[in-house]
Amino acid sequence: MNPPLYDLVSIGETMLRLSPKPPLRLEQSSELETHLGGSESNTLVGLARLGLKTAWISRLPNHVIGQQVARGIAMHGVDTQHIVWTDRDRLGLYFYEPGSGSRPGEVIYDRRDSAFANFKSADLPLAPLRSTRWFHATGISLALGPDSREMMLAAREVATNSGAKVSFDFNYRAKLWDMNSAREHTLSWVKNSDIVFFAKRDATAWLQCDPECDNQRVAQSLCDRRDGKPTVITLGAAGAIVATSGTCIHVPTISVDVSGQFNVGRLGGGDAFSAGVLYGTLQNWPIEEALRWGNAMAGIKYSIPGDLPIIHRREVAKYVEQLTLVTSSGTLKHSLNSGVNR
Repeated sequence: MNPPLYDLVSIGETMLRLSPKPPLRLEQSSELETHLGGSESNTLVGLARLGLKTAWISRLPNHVIGQQVARGIAMHGVDTQHIVWTDRDRLGLYFYEPGSGSRPGEVIYDRRDSAFANFKSADLPLAPLRSTRWFHATGISLALGPDSREMMLAAREVATNSGAKVSFDFNYRAKLWDMNSAREHTLSWVKNSDIVFFAKRDATAWLQCDPECDNQRVAQSLCDRRDGKPTVITLGAAGAIVATSGTCIHVPTISVDVSGQFNVGRLGGGDAFSAGVLYGTLQNWPIEEALRWGNAMAGIKYSIPGDLPIIHRREVAKYVEQLTLVTSSGTLKHSLNSGVNR
């Protein structure tokens, strides 16, 4: 039997992001900058830039902007040959107004009836799903409607039947669905995936427990519902915690001062984090070391405008060396409001 062609395959929508030049607001700006934005492709780019073989499955309109999206992801080493092209439908868009001071960032979606939203199970390219070590999914794709959820379940079945493991990033978007719907439709993903990622605020909402609940208790409670499989909870400035059967490990981050920078990359930090953790997992490293790489990837990403983690492996390795010297009191400093309304 031939070894898998890919280390990790993912499916998801990548949109064109339009933003005013900081510090202008959307309604003030006569010009908008363009970036590519998609959780799954962000993670794939991060992994490809670290040296792994990745492939992106998506559905895009076959016009110059759709082709620009594909090129923008492929240039970082991600295999995009499995994109499903369509002469119908549209490219999803979103507008992002960066936050400043006490004002959080704001996202406005324009993605209804996009090419990806109309991606059906019958259109899935099966070859990459049958030849990958891992399959990565996020709650964003599941939030896009019944057809998308059916397609993602079909993809997971093909991948797991071919021996792949599954990673799942809950990645809650309140502008796409409410928490009750998210809990219902992600239950099987949370329970059955080999590793899951949650922000603490989303984990407590999913568990329906006190948002101020102790970090270790939240991680362990979610882990218990997953039969002890690795469960990663991100804690913002405090780093991240991972729970496995009977064990909780906290890995702090280190200080990154982005004072006075309006255009730091608030978007994509979580995706860079998951890329770092998955990289370590695919190398069969101890989970604590994988979390250090996740924290390092996120820390570097916060200094980079745009959604994509334009990061070099040597930078991450150097950053991890610093992380190993930090105690649990390490913090991530930033003068920008860390919130994004999306």
